[in-house]
Amino acid sequence: MKQLSLPKHSPLLSKDFTFGVATASFQIEGGAADRLPCIWDTFCAQDDKIADNSNGLIACEHYTRWPQDIELIDSLGVDAYRLSISWPRVMQQDGSLNPLGVKFYTDLLDELKRRNIKVFVTLYHWDLPQYLEDQGGWLNRNTAYEFAHYTDLISKAFGDRVYSYSTLNEPFCSSYLGYEIGVHAPGIVGREFGRKAAHHLLLGHGLAMQMLAKNSPQTLNGIVLNFTPCYPVTQSDADLKATAFADDYINHWYMRPVMTGKYPDIIEQLPVEQRPDIHPGDMEIIAQPLDYLGVNFYTRLHYQASADDFYDERPHQGLLTDIGWEIYPQALTELLVSLNEKYTLPPIYITENGAAMADKMIDGKVNDSDRITYYQQHLNALHNATEQGVVIHGYFAWSLMDNFEWAEGYSKRFGIVYVDYQTQQRTVKASGLAYSSLITSR
Repeated sequence: MKQLSLPKHSPLLSKDFTFGVATASFQIEGGAADRLPCIWDTFCAQDDKIADNSNGLIACEHYTRWPQDIELIDSLGVDAYRLSISWPRVMQQDGSLNPLGVKFYTDLLDELKRRNIKVFVTLYHWDLPQYLEDQGGWLNRNTAYEFAHYTDLISKAFGDRVYSYSTLNEPFCSSYLGYEIGVHAPGIVGREFGRKAAHHLLLGHGLAMQMLAKNSPQTLNGIVLNFTPCYPVTQSDADLKATAFADDYINHWYMRPVMTGKYPDIIEQLPVEQRPDIHPGDMEIIAQPLDYLGVNFYTRLHYQASADDFYDERPHQGLLTDIGWEIYPQALTELLVSLNEKYTLPPIYITENGAAMADKMIDGKVNDSDRITYYQQHLNALHNATEQGVVIHGYFAWSLMDNFEWAEGYSKRFGIVYVDYQTQQRTVKASGLAYSSLITSR
């Protein structure tokens, strides 16, 4: 069986380095009867939104199977588990906590703590309560304040059980995919909406960071941003300019305000109706000091000049994963080095990295050697970034288990653990065994 390895002197092999696995509430929990509806429930109920017409009502039944799942996480020997809290499970429409939902998480957190597994909690991983979407969702400025209120109550309820909080997971996906091109919930389409939703998400982040600083100063508090590095099709001036615009539009639109309190200069090039509504003091709130930055990385994209737009995105090329994303690990090294040059970075954790592969269960085993190769290449890329001066504190494999992969439904498998959705049986894949072996060999 293939193994994972790193150079003996690699900082990734030090005992201080955190290796973990990650999941998100809507993707694994199920247990929908015990929570309020969210925007993904509504989105899944519409025709032709989800590739296999599935939903998250049952998912991996983690809501009832969590004790076995924690046992599974522990058996892998990881240092940490990154999970998200379902906002509609812990909050009621009147603004008070739902005791049943809170107990689900405090029981789970207590068990993780008992096993000395550090808990990295994400407060928002896309499952906005539907009642807030009915009031405008992230296009409504008030949602940022609702998020801060939820953060206030839940961080008090969790007490000292949590090692780290991130406010948002990938605000790019929530705003751009959800409110601009409409391929994610709530499915709103229009250039005039994306930046406005993004601004309210980032405002919510800043307000939530203030709550965490007050209620939970002992935890590592930050945000998780996804980065898709942008490469030009050619070295022509026009393609280089288009690529730089795309990089600002999809990557630095989120990074720059969080780090510096300013949007990229391309804001001046956008038509007025596409710009966010920025109130006095907003940018200072957004730029709260971070204890760490979570970086999610999967692939890169190519861009060229466009006759009628700011840029033209080209299809993925080269070796692709099962979801159709190019495998280009060098982009991870180049991304981290460039971020390190552009910004004064807080501690960095790679909070998601992984691949959807066409896994097959044969004789009770899943020999996903292609995924092991993917992890090997990306751990090497991470090591190469450390050689160039980037300080990285941890790495989380996405995902612990196969799950509801958003618009792809259950048709794409990212897990290092295979889930048979008929029986809910979990089987550790070859990649999970290799990952575990690397971690426990340190």
